Amino acid sequence: MVRSPEHALKTTLARVAPGTALRDGLERILRGRTGALIVLGLDKTVDSICSGGFDIGIEFSPTRLRELAKMDGAIVCDKDASNIIRAGVQLMPDPRIETQESGTRHRTAERVAIQTGLPIISVSQSMQIIALYVDGLRHVLEGSEPVLARANQALATLERYRSRLDQVTNSLSALEIEAMVTVRDVAATLQRQEMVRRISEEISHYVLELGVDGRLLSLQLEELTAGLGPGSEMVLRDYSSLASTPPVLEEQIAALHGFTSTELIDLGKIASVAGFQPGTDSLEAIVQPKGFRLLSSIKAVPPAVATRLVDHFDGLQNLMAANIEDLMAVEGIGEQRARTVREGLSRIAETSLLDRFM
Repeated sequence: MVRSPEHALKTTLARVAPGTALRDGLERILRGRTGALIVLGLDKTVDSICSGGFDIGIEFSPTRLRELAKMDGAIVCDKDASNIIRAGVQLMPDPRIETQESGTRHRTAERVAIQTGLPIISVSQSMQIIALYVDGLRHVLEGSEPVLARANQALATLERYRSRLDQVTNSLSALEIEAMVTVRDVAATLQRQEMVRRISEEISHYVLELGVDGRLLSLQLEELTAGLGPGSEMVLRDYSSLASTPPVLEEQIAALHGFTSTELIDLGKIASVAGFQPGTDSLEAIVQPKGFRLLSSIKAVPPAVATRLVDHFDGLQNLMAANIEDLMAVEGIGEQRARTVREGLSRIAETSLLDRFM
């Protein structure tokens, strides 16, 4: 499976997060006001661009990294930074590789990262910064305080977004019971789900970057994202006018994820992802759900059974009107499961309507 550059960067951030031995060693190098060039991994490509240096082959420790950084040349560790393999190495990457950096150490780091595909860490002696080069991406490590400040702002935003998502989701459920859902309601739910997903992902990145300093942040994130319920996939399965096959759903979700912040504000553009015609008038059109979303909130109903129920009753309103005997007519639905579905849908309907009118 091919990993994205973003995934590779996240993996590297976890290796250099506060609390790790590698981060301790990097901070020792900074405090000692020396520079360093560190390669995380050794393969044939790295070996072909290495010249000189010493074969070390010792277990990694922060103090050893600090002492070896005093020498000129790069340090080569294994991919997990558990062993130091070589030190004092001159790296000679392909000079034809384009680089945006100006300093010799940073230019070398970027070229080696592009040529080898391995993470490279550059510690700048003059600028006192630690830069990561991973799959064409550059990321400068910061101290915990500025990262925590941004993370706390993001948490406050997530709290507001989550509150609004709960409101539109509860409203959608009540409107589904009353058969009064419009395209606008569907688009607003998809919009809020995507906004919560994005800010949650941003905070997860901060948690990763903070390491041991992000434990409290991690707990707060878990609390704010607990019980989110069915996501965009279920809403699209319920309302999309396009085929609800896995490949189509993946394309629709990818389209949502690919929207810019400006595009995400446009409900008409979001509605078009589900196959609705763009335009203000179409947003007010009444649409009927199939029932996937509400059925997915009944934990005792497996996805395969939910699909058979949706196919059999052809719409949520028919499903809501079905009695025990009607439900038992569906393949794989016995009396106990039929009662579970009937009681679950009745409870959802009652709760949704109470929330809407209280």
